[in-house]
Amino acid sequence: MRNMISAVIVIGSCFLATSGSAQRIDWRVFAEPFVSSAHAQTVDWQKVDDTLGRKPAVSGDVHRYGFPRSDLVVTLDGVTIKPALALGGWVAFKPMHDGVMAMGDLVLLESEINPVMLKMIANGLQITAVHNHLLGASPATFYMHVAAHGDPVQIATAIRDALAESKTPLKAAAPAASPPAIDLDTDQLDQIIGVKGQANGGVYQFNVPRRDPITADGMTLTPVGPMGVAIGINFQPTGGGKAAITGDFVLTNGEVNPVIMALRTHGIEVTALHSHMLDEQPRLFFMHFWANDDAIRLAKGLRAALDMTASRRS
Repeated sequence: MRNMISAVIVIGSCFLATSGSAQRIDWRVFAEPFVSSAHAQTVDWQKVDDTLGRKPAVSGDVHRYGFPRSDLVVTLDGVTIKPALALGGWVAFKPMHDGVMAMGDLVLLESEINPVMLKMIANGLQITAVHNHLLGASPATFYMHVAAHGDPVQIATAIRDALAESKTPLKAAAPAASPPAIDLDTDQLDQIIGVKGQANGGVYQFNVPRRDPITADGMTLTPVGPMGVAIGINFQPTGGGKAAITGDFVLTNGEVNPVIMALRTHGIEVTALHSHMLDEQPRLFFMHFWANDDAIRLAKGLRAALDMTASRRS
């Protein structure tokens, strides 16, 4: 209560100090934390869970639902790709003043793209991007980015109905009794990348946030990892200290070519460059990459690329 009173005093002071130009104040700067928190309490998350058939990972006020393509066997350069490496579809829900903001990235086969898209459109969801992440994978996989605003259960129903047009498993799999070991020097990887990674389904994952805030539709996209706007780096062990790496760099326009040069100089392929959203600020570009080599050598190459970005790390 003390924090809310202080915020009201600050808002009132700003109004008094700038009454002549009050119309230029973006009041969402002050109201957003309280609006988001209040609406998070009013969302019936159990109904959303039941509709999507799974439990979310909850971070702050964001509920993120995973849709891994565990039904697919995808190979590239002799590596059988684990879902957590490059086949992990997801949808995140963030409360806002009139319901939720939803955004996500769905993994589809080529034959599934248009049936899923048509169902999404029919149910009022936006398609913000369709593209590849990898080159030469068999079978080829594509990634459909989606967005929506409004009632969370209606959005969840639309997503479920659209995914039913694909072979995406709609029933969440039971967690593995014993997660696969990460046969890599993860302490050294942490030190090189500059943030602490975490194991997920046999893959060692990093989320590196950018220094500056990212907004869409007047909302700050936080927390950045669950909302898909952190630099994502994934290592899948391939034996003998080697790893397959992929993920995406989140870049402003001036960072794109310096990062390309850093990656290519260190033997890391650039496999895609594109947008994920339509109206984010600042404008962002997402660069995907691939290599299968000594994990420590690749980590140093990735760090060289990270050094070309305005990102937060040690």
